[in-house]
Amino acid sequence: MKLVFSGASIFDGLRLHENCALTVENGSVTGIGPVPPTPDVVLPGGILTPAFVDLQVNGGGGIMVDGEADAGRLAAICASHILQGCAGVLPSLITDTPAATRHVIDAAIAAAQANVPGFLGLHLEGPHLDPRRAGAHDAALIRPMAAEDLEILCDAAGRLPVLMVTLAPEAVSPGQITALTRAGVLVSLGHSECSMAEARAAIAAGAACATHLFNTMGPMTGREPGLAGALLDSALPAGLIADGLHVAPAMLRIAMAARPDGLFLVSAATCFAGTDLSEFTMGGRRAERHAGRISLPDGTLAGSDLRLDRAISVMVRHAGIAPERALAMATSVPAALIGVGHRLGHLKPGRRADMVHLDKDLALSGIWWGGMAL
Repeated sequence: MKLVFSGASIFDGLRLHENCALTVENGSVTGIGPVPPTPDVVLPGGILTPAFVDLQVNGGGGIMVDGEADAGRLAAICASHILQGCAGVLPSLITDTPAATRHVIDAAIAAAQANVPGFLGLHLEGPHLDPRRAGAHDAALIRPMAAEDLEILCDAAGRLPVLMVTLAPEAVSPGQITALTRAGVLVSLGHSECSMAEARAAIAAGAACATHLFNTMGPMTGREPGLAGALLDSALPAGLIADGLHVAPAMLRIAMAARPDGLFLVSAATCFAGTDLSEFTMGGRRAERHAGRISLPDGTLAGSDLRLDRAISVMVRHAGIAPERALAMATSVPAALIGVGHRLGHLKPGRRADMVHLDKDLALSGIWWGGMAL
């Protein structure tokens, strides 16, 4: 089956192509070229782009990643995010008990073995964090990394396509970070009040990225830039929750000015994604959804009510960056970080035709999964 798409600008993962057509054959991209006389799909302007890659989703479709998750629940979460425009996601477990963490690791391994569509691996956000920067995590469950934790994570990394672990430099040693990295774990820094020196030591030990820049990080000051300052003064990839609530537009602009590349977009979505739910229970605490904000009763933000097309729009309209830069932050940049850039995040010959159409307002208006419209 062959389809030719025209009418929209085409973003190939790196740059925009104007007045061109994209050809898809048997579910794969075959090329970008001149518009033929009779294209099969004529889009009403906007942008045709690779489907998104989201490295932080705490839930979706009414389901949270928690201690009850099994391969079926992870598959349902991934399916819900495919319908949000994602080619693939990292389901993310926030700080929980050791038993719950082991259970989710086993569920993720089963999902990988079953080749669950949209499942790229697992993100463990905690429990080895700084309790002073717990955010919506249960501070009572936050703890330093022990030898048994290190062994479990290193073993899991060898059995999962991707294992990202968010940790705070205060909760681990540089030697543990090096051991995790050598085992294949993608170490991400976050939920920390560390100094710049501590952050740089963690980066030197092998940390590969950072989790939600600015959020649950100590403040930057004139004499102590902290983790956020270390990230802005480095080339380390870092995620951003660009919903207009987690990070002020001015801070988005500062981040983009300081970092010409390497920043990427995450949704930090919860079980609300793809539903009309108004509340859910997280670790025994009620989280409510109101006017695009998800928060605990005390007002603490608890994930987001964000889809990546809206994050792209926020970056263009409020951070002032070019559309192709914002699009790359949701596609090719995160795909490269987790080592799947050879198959996701680009519309190039031979790549699976997982694509989305964004209208003139950068809102999601069409999804194709392997070249088939959803």
